[in-house]
Amino acid sequence: MKTLRRPKVRDQVASQIQQYIVEQKLGPGDRLPTEAQLAATFGISRLSLREATKSLEFLGIVESKTGVGLTVGSIDMERLTEHLSFHAGLLDADSQQLIDSRVILETGVLPHIARRMKEDSSIESRLRELVEQFRSARDLKSWIELDVRFHRSLLEASGLQPLVAFGDLLHIFFQRFRESVKKAGWKAGVESHDRIVDELAKGRVEAATAELRKHIESHKERLS
Repeated sequence: MKTLRRPKVRDQVASQIQQYIVEQKLGPGDRLPTEAQLAATFGISRLSLREATKSLEFLGIVESKTGVGLTVGSIDMERLTEHLSFHAGLLDADSQQLIDSRVILETGVLPHIARRMKEDSSIESRLRELVEQFRSARDLKSWIELDVRFHRSLLEASGLQPLVAFGDLLHIFFQRFRESVKKAGWKAGVESHDRIVDELAKGRVEAATAELRKHIESHKERLS
């Protein structure tokens, strides 16, 4: 029988601070109680409190400024996704589950993208510009960087910002799949991206969905 590990004080306090922010409906820039007040509230030393706030500062949840004290910050999603990429549960994630997760996430936003394309022509222009850059890629590193940018731009085009963060996290784990792409497959990848944009521009969401699903699931063939 395993011994239950007791949570560290700093983790408990960090959780309570986050709960306080939510309960008080505080937003970025709003001030938190002083260190002395928080330490007294939680019945801990100021040193323990600082350990807790340091972990929150790392993720951008709180900010500490001289002469101002603690304020609510803006979460640094890039740092957060990098931090979460080492989560054991995700490191051990089955490749098929990761592929299926991306299919669900990215195809799910296509109706939003098609609708927004009708209202904003710059969305189509931005995606087509990325497709053109693919054609001039000369090495795998450049191709991978463009692939990440294209799929991130798709999620951004939906206007659903929280999903962009989830996409960033999945892209971290897709790095090893992209590196399995051989140069012979680059052309097919570029043509697939082009067709996705074409179908979205025409408002044909079902066709765009089928193409995007086929594009993402092509990783399964290389992994089998």
